[in-house]
Amino acid sequence: MKKYPIYNIQRFNCNSVNSDLYINTFKNHLIDHSFVEEPHRHNSYVLVFFTKGSGTHEIDFDVFSIQRGSMFFLQPGQMHHWDLSDDVEGFVIFYSQEMYNLYFGQKIIGDYPFYSSVNNTPEMVFDAVESKAILPYFDNIISETQGNQMLKQDKIMNLLDSIHIEIARKYSETLLHEAHSYNVKIKNFEVLLEKNFKTERTPSFYASQLHITLKHLNRICNEILKKTTTEVITDRIILEAKRMLMDKKMTVNEIATELGFDDYSYFTRLFKKHTAMTPTAFRIFKR
Repeated sequence: MKKYPIYNIQRFNCNSVNSDLYINTFKNHLIDHSFVEEPHRHNSYVLVFFTKGSGTHEIDFDVFSIQRGSMFFLQPGQMHHWDLSDDVEGFVIFYSQEMYNLYFGQKIIGDYPFYSSVNNTPEMVFDAVESKAILPYFDNIISETQGNQMLKQDKIMNLLDSIHIEIARKYSETLLHEAHSYNVKIKNFEVLLEKNFKTERTPSFYASQLHITLKHLNRICNEILKKTTTEVITDRIILEAKRMLMDKKMTVNEIATELGFDDYSYFTRLFKKHTAMTPTAFRIFKR
């Protein structure tokens, strides 16, 4: 059975001693690594900006249209693949969380709101004016990568952070509610969920860990995510089930067990309720 790969940065940086950072134009990226158009994951963060061309980008089973100004930001472990036009151009950057957090010290990559697996889309579209403003950062980061000037790494890291700041500003203007304590709670809920969703499925567990009432946690989820706490937890479980089914390394029964379901039939019913197909049918459909 087919196994979908998880690529590390060294897979793309085979001629570099730096295993924590990869920067390239998208055209050259495809020339050197045509295999990226097949479904795969990364163990690093991925930032992509398209300046020309069209196509589709499927990320964790959601399909996004690619156009001029499309920006994508993926977290480690997200499954994705492309279907691209021949004239596509842009930029691609891979980097590790460890490198980013170590360099900036007081600031971590997780502080940026657009890198959030619970409540955010991994896509944003920059209009012509916005694209013109952010493009020099990408041009400069390519120039620095190809050159050998003093303080090269410092310049690259600060350019990368400047790109993140520009994305965060646009994100805050278009997608975020006004900052308040609910956003802090949602972020904490996300961290807890990532650690515990395979073993803890009850909303009361997360409310208790967050030191708030279940009613309050439901209120926060409804306001920020437009979902109940149960729906958020279930969505995360179903997403992981889909990823595991795509990898085809385990039987459906083994996947159910790995996700904390003692009752295989209950897992199958839950999956079908949320996807309109059984796990086996999903696996065949995505083959």
